[in-house]
Amino acid sequence: MKTPLATLCLCLGGLAIAPIGRSDNRAPAFLAAPRTDGNSQIAHERLLEKARHGGIDLYFVGDSITRRWGATDYPEFLANWRRNFFGWNAADFGWGGDCIENILWRLKNGELDGVNPKVIVILAGTNNVGRAPGDDAKVDEITRGIRALVDLCRQKAPSATVVLMAIFPRNDNPAVIPTINRINQNISRFADGSSVRFLNINGRLADKDGVLFEGMTLDKLHPSEKGYQAWAEGLRPLLIELLGPPAPVDHAPPPTGDPSAKSTSA
Repeated sequence: MKTPLATLCLCLGGLAIAPIGRSDNRAPAFLAAPRTDGNSQIAHERLLEKARHGGIDLYFVGDSITRRWGATDYPEFLANWRRNFFGWNAADFGWGGDCIENILWRLKNGELDGVNPKVIVILAGTNNVGRAPGDDAKVDEITRGIRALVDLCRQKAPSATVVLMAIFPRNDNPAVIPTINRINQNISRFADGSSVRFLNINGRLADKDGVLFEGMTLDKLHPSEKGYQAWAEGLRPLLIELLGPPAPVDHAPPPTGDPSAKSTSA
């Protein structure tokens, strides 16, 4: 069955930009929907290979904000990733431009099968929020989508602890901050103190009004290296609690990148 074009988020070279505006025939955030562009299909195959490699204890999943941190086509961010996560067998399963429904599809179609990580870090939803403030229906839909994503991770990896991140502030349109805050308040209730933990580092990234601190972002949406370091520092106490201190060796699979990039070598 063909997925309507309107289910897709806009994607250029695997990099996230705001998604296509919601239309009546677009799959809601809580129903899995594939990306049908060729670049995303190739990326999915590469992520399946990464999953089959094994040796993953710390599994990150999300959109481009997650992807860029551990990707070969962002060598400075990849170096930061290695400094922060080497010894924890971390692997990055982010893909640029994904909405929640696209991440659901990737996980339903093999990217978490048989991996059995100890910790899964989820950051998803900013592409569903987009640049336009949301009404109650939009907030509810995104909340339900993130709930579905947490539930699927629990189903696929029942022994893992899920670390659910609050959606980061985005300043390409400050009017969306109240929408993000409402969603984050909703998803914070998914935490049960054991199998699901909620982590909100937005106070490290932005002021109380959601205005990002100087140097935290490249384009008012994607983190700079300083922004990624703030995320790592927020995660570190929880990862030490759940995984212990980093080991002197690492068994994670090699990082992947954007198939359309000129070079994906590390």
